[in-house]
Amino acid sequence: MPRICLYPKDVATLTGRSYDSAKRLVRRARQAAGKPAGALVTVQDFCRLTGLDAAEVSAALNAPASR
Repeated sequence: MPRICLYPKDVATLTGRSYDSAKRLVRRARQAAGKPAGALVTVQDFCRLTGLDAAEVSAALNAPASR
């Protein structure tokens, strides 16, 4: 099943930012979506804030892990 929620670790991997910077970005995406603290952030919420393509982010998020 494809993942639709993003966590700071995912954002750090996708953007190349540090984990702390990714946490701030997830927090901003949550606030921009009008969600309460602790609510999950979806790919759509994140992409609305950053302007990234949701299909590309979803594909990267759901790609099999390289070993």
